[in-house]
Amino acid sequence: MARPMTMAEKILADHAGLDEVVPGQLIECDLDGVLANDITAPIAIKTVREIGAGVFDPTKIFLVPDHYSPNKDIKSAEQTKVTRDFAHEMGITHYFEQGCMGIEHALLPEKGIVGPGDLIIGADSHTCTYGGIGAFSTGVGSTDAGVGMATGRAWFKVPETIRIQVDGELPAGASAKDIILYVIGKIGVDGALYCAMEFTGSTIRNLSVEGRLTIANMAIEAGGKAGLFEVDDIARAWLDGRCERPYKEYHADGDCTYKQVVKIDAADVVPQVSWPHLPSNTHPVAESRDIKIDQAVIGSCTNGRIEDMRAAADVLRGRTVDPNVRCIVIPATQGVWLQCVHEGLMDVFIDAHCVVSTPTCGPCLGGYMGILAAGERCVSSTNRNFVGRMGDPTSEVYLASPAVCAASAVAGHIALPSDLDQA
Repeated sequence: MARPMTMAEKILADHAGLDEVVPGQLIECDLDGVLANDITAPIAIKTVREIGAGVFDPTKIFLVPDHYSPNKDIKSAEQTKVTRDFAHEMGITHYFEQGCMGIEHALLPEKGIVGPGDLIIGADSHTCTYGGIGAFSTGVGSTDAGVGMATGRAWFKVPETIRIQVDGELPAGASAKDIILYVIGKIGVDGALYCAMEFTGSTIRNLSVEGRLTIANMAIEAGGKAGLFEVDDIARAWLDGRCERPYKEYHADGDCTYKQVVKIDAADVVPQVSWPHLPSNTHPVAESRDIKIDQAVIGSCTNGRIEDMRAAADVLRGRTVDPNVRCIVIPATQGVWLQCVHEGLMDVFIDAHCVVSTPTCGPCLGGYMGILAAGERCVSSTNRNFVGRMGDPTSEVYLASPAVCAASAVAGHIALPSDLDQA
């Protein structure tokens, strides 16, 4: 009989063709998918060419030009052309051209291309997002992604698992983004180094799938190898009719071994903001009101889904952005963009004097569509706030939920939505 195992251990064991695995064990696994974008794909493609074997399965390679697309300059256009030409040459079915694409980690779950029980690697660190629907997904280097594209296999060191248990009711105004910022603030940016993070508890079970994807997305910001959520009725309803192929649920054994169990009372998770220059530098929003801002960004692979757009619109409706602030709204996919139109959210954003962009990762990585000048400050629903992340090395990025970003854009300083009612 196999030893009791965590979710991560079960998925890895199955994909390695083994009855059981143990933390620290080196294994080779079959992959369900390999992802790359317009920055990382050209390097992976070079590796595939060097191996000389083509791709292992053209239906399991996912190429999404989302970082500098629509192309911002000649170099980015050339990067995308390499990716596009390779996709056409290899008959890759999941290549997303401009006009069809979205931010990769929002797009693939939305389209049902990734699903529960999958083992996915991606040449982008936030590939861990898909753990929100019960996959083991993790970021790798571009060369490793290229080997995966060619062979359909990758090696792993089985990670230990940290159980993050959140119970109780969240305070008013708190969201999934606040949960993950609170967790990172509690354990640090290396608190889950090369560990799987398994999220559970009554609070987690009541979250929407969008909220779970937000939390899984930022597992890497705690050093995690993956962030995982068990599939339940909420997830099954979201997945119904969406997944391209049958999926398999994995559930942790009740007597499995965890490296650590972190218990959190949801009542302690007030709306958070991460100050520069680490995601772990968290503070309550209520203690951050003196921080003036020049820009707000609402979007990204962390918080660009329809739930996030609605939260921002609820704050912005009937209000306008402070004249000294630029507010950039980026729906994460074409589907989200269109839904914003149908629900009248675009009217809200435009009436509030926001810039609304086609789906792109642009400002999050300091690529384009929102670069900061020297000394400027941005409050953003993205996932990283390192030195120079969004522009000049003397600029500053503060991480918060979409609702807090919207409220801050109106107030001209970091603020809670409730602050606007008192102004």
